[in-house]
Amino acid sequence: MQAPSWTPDILGNGFEACYRPHPDDYSGAVRSTIVRLRASAPGPMAILYVHGYSDYFFQTELAQMFAEHGYNFYAVDLRKYGRSYMEGQKMFQVRDLHEYFADIDDAIDVMAADGITKIILMGHSTGGLTTALYLSEDHSPLIRGLILNSPFLDWNLPPLVKKIVVPIASALGRYLPNVRVHQKPDTGYAHSLLARYEGEWDYRTEWKPDILPDPDLGWIRAIRRAQQQLRRGHIHEPVLLMHSTESVRRGDEASKYHRADAILEVESISRHGRVLSHRVTEVPLAGGLHDLALSRPEVRQAMYTAILTWLREI
Repeated sequence: MQAPSWTPDILGNGFEACYRPHPDDYSGAVRSTIVRLRASAPGPMAILYVHGYSDYFFQTELAQMFAEHGYNFYAVDLRKYGRSYMEGQKMFQVRDLHEYFADIDDAIDVMAADGITKIILMGHSTGGLTTALYLSEDHSPLIRGLILNSPFLDWNLPPLVKKIVVPIASALGRYLPNVRVHQKPDTGYAHSLLARYEGEWDYRTEWKPDILPDPDLGWIRAIRRAQQQLRRGHIHEPVLLMHSTESVRRGDEASKYHRADAILEVESISRHGRVLSHRVTEVPLAGGLHDLALSRPEVRQAMYTAILTWLREI
């Protein structure tokens, strides 16, 4: 393993980052990025966080919460996302979620070199699907559990679209992976997050756009195949499954974007999440946004309490 070269991260406040090169893929050179925040009294246990679609790691309060309670914190910006994006790349491009396993494996190797012997994976949205898929297959024995923050375990689409359109799009994705599928723009979620609108947060919108980019058929194929494989798989480690209690529906009042999941269907998250492992602890959080770590302060505190309680129990 190439030794990491840590430098101060864009987040400041003790965060460090290092680029990690990987073999070229179908689009050329790729890299991932590891971000870390060491606990004030570093021990052998750490969190490894994996972001979602059209996203990158910037949730500093979440990381600081872990560090303050003795857990070293690491996050990976996956290839073609955030810090890892390289000029000329197609952002967020993927044809098989297994491509990300190398980024996770490399982060685990770096963590082990730092003296970490116990790891809890944490995934948000598409990162939740990726980490769950990762744990359903052979993986590092250092991983002791999985925290899921609104995982993308099913499509938030009408039943006929899920049963007919998505399988057709997935099949076409094998041969026409770069064809984009247009989505109706919706800025409601971004407006509930960004401080310049009605939210609380500042982040780089060139890495996390206000409007979700149109996915291509290759991405749809990658997501569907991962979801289908996970239906047949099983995770042996304990799982903490967290999600909002409500989803935003078409026609809902604008204020609901500030207290519900505007991206996924929480009923589907619950239904598919409960069967991931024989040891699933489900925590619905009233008022939670799609990224629970970006919800209102009282929701975040409830999430932190749930996480710390679960970590003590396992």
